[in-house]
Amino acid sequence: MLLPYLEKNRIEAGCDEAGRGCLAGAVFASAVILPPDFRNELLNDSKQLSEKQRYRLRPVIEKEAVAWAIGIVTPEEIDKINILNASFLAMHRAVEQLAPEPEHLLIDGNRFKPYPGIKHTCVIKGDGKYLSIAAASVLAKTYRDDYMQELHKQFPQYRWDRNKGYPTKAHRTAIQETGASPYHRMTFQLLERQLAIF
Repeated sequence: MLLPYLEKNRIEAGCDEAGRGCLAGAVFASAVILPPDFRNELLNDSKQLSEKQRYRLRPVIEKEAVAWAIGIVTPEEIDKINILNASFLAMHRAVEQLAPEPEHLLIDGNRFKPYPGIKHTCVIKGDGKYLSIAAASVLAKTYRDDYMQELHKQFPQYRWDRNKGYPTKAHRTAIQETGASPYHRMTFQLLERQLAIF
C-alpha cells in the first residue's frame, strides 16, 4: 500500500522523471500535489503498470490532484548540461508551474539539486512508496510516450513507437544504417562499442 504523504499537514509534491536512459528525445518530469485523502487501488510505480493502466490513471490523477505539471528538457539542453542535471532541471520546471506552491518535495531517486525555498526529501524507489511520486511517474511516462509517438511519425525507421527512444537492438541498428536524427542525444553512446577478441 502506497503512503499518502511523508509529512502530514504540509503541501507536498511528488516528483519523478521519464526518459533518462534514452538515446533520443527530451527528458520529461512531473510534479504532483495530491489531496491528503487521495486513494486509488491501481496507482503504483509506472514501471509496474501496463500501458493501458497508465493511460487509464492519467485523467484520474489530473482531475483529482490539487495541482500537477510537466517539465521538459530538450535533447540539445541534455547534451549541454548532461542527463543528471537535465533531470533536475525538468523537475524544477514542473515544480515552478505548481499553484499552490508546495512546502515540501518528495523526489524519486537518491540525488536532487535543491529547488530554491522548498525543502526536499529523496526517496530511493519512491514511485513504489508514495502516491504522489507514483502519480508523477505515470504523468511523466505517458506524456513522454505521447511525444515519442509524434516523433515516430517523422522518423519511423527508429521504431520510437515501440522503444520510445531506449537503446534497443533495432534502435541501434537503425542509427548505424541511417545515422542519427536531430532528436538523438549526441553525448550518449548511440552505437555499442565493437569489441574484437584476439
